[in-house]
Amino acid sequence: QVQLVESGGGLVQAGGSLRLSCAASGSIFSINVKGWYRQAPGKQRELVAAITSGGRVNYADSVKGRFTISRDNAKNTVLLQMNSLKPEDTAVYYCRVGRRADFSAGDYWGQGTQVTVSS
Repeated sequence: QVQLVESGGGLVQAGGSLRLSCAASGSIFSINVKGWYRQAPGKQRELVAAITSGGRVNYADSVKGRFTISRDNAKNTVLLQMNSLKPEDTAVYYCRVGRRADFSAGDYWGQGTQVTVSS
C-alpha cells in the first residue's frame, strides 16, 4: 500500500503561481512514475504532468511552458510548480503514482487539492 498526502492548493489570481506537493509513504519502492491529474467541474479527469523514475517527463499541451513537475527523492515527494495560471486551470488536482510509466498497474491516488484561479 502507498499513502499520498497532497498540499499546496488554494485561490490565486490569473497570472499567479502555486506549487503543489505530494508526499508518498508506505511501499514506495515499487513506484516508477509519479504524476498530477486534474478534474474540472463537468469534465473528465485528465493528466497534467508525469515524471518517471528515470526522469522522463510528460506534460499536457495546455500546461507546457507554464507548469513544471519535479521530484525530491530524499523526501519521496513530487512537486508541481504552476506559473502563469489561467482561470481554465481551476480544478481539483490529484496526485497519482504507479508501478508502470503509463499508470496501468499498481497505481494509487491522493485525495485531491482544490486549485481556483480567479480572473
